[in-house]
Amino acid sequence: MNVKRQGLFITLEGGDGSGKTSVIHELGQELEAQGVPYITTREPGGIRIAEKIREIILNPAHTEMDVRTEALLYAAARSQHLAEIVEPALAKGITVLCDRFIDSSLAYQGYARGLGINEVLSINLFATGGRFPDLTYYLDIEPEVGLSRIAAGQGREINRLDLEGLSFHHKVREGYDIVRSMYSERIRTVDASGTQEEVAAAIRTRLAADLKEFGV
Repeated sequence: MNVKRQGLFITLEGGDGSGKTSVIHELGQELEAQGVPYITTREPGGIRIAEKIREIILNPAHTEMDVRTEALLYAAARSQHLAEIVEPALAKGITVLCDRFIDSSLAYQGYARGLGINEVLSINLFATGGRFPDLTYYLDIEPEVGLSRIAAGQGREINRLDLEGLSFHHKVREGYDIVRSMYSERIRTVDASGTQEEVAAAIRTRLAADLKEFGV
């Protein structure tokens, strides 16, 4: 009897302005070219309840939000998103491309906010039942470059994290460096400082090779 293979859970990570939105589009095109069924989604959000939590977390008016509240809200949105979108799709053999997942919480709340990576990891292990991505692409970029892209962008939402100073975004990058060392077997680092075309070509090449490695 043939057992249907679960889909791959692929996540995109990176600091603000790293270009995840355009990269996730390129990954989708490569999956389509390879004949791999997939869906795209995002965190926090993706479904009704999680999108409502997103509105609370990222609302620029909510500057009084405690850092522990922030971490718990991210974990709550993640739990609902996983239950409603990610797990059902994977069980059907559909690959999931997700803009951010647990690594974001470890870098942003665990390290940059000073809550502790292990402490935030514990919260999220409970929220996700221990689910991790199969594969993660981390888009590495100098915070100054990422923030300049945001400033030059048109139509992008301005959220509460955009109000943080440059030092915070440098801490986020430092946090990601730690997370990359923790999970080096699944995290692929991509230089995101080049043009959109250069980054797109690099990410599609990496994904094609990774699909072969996973036997997809």
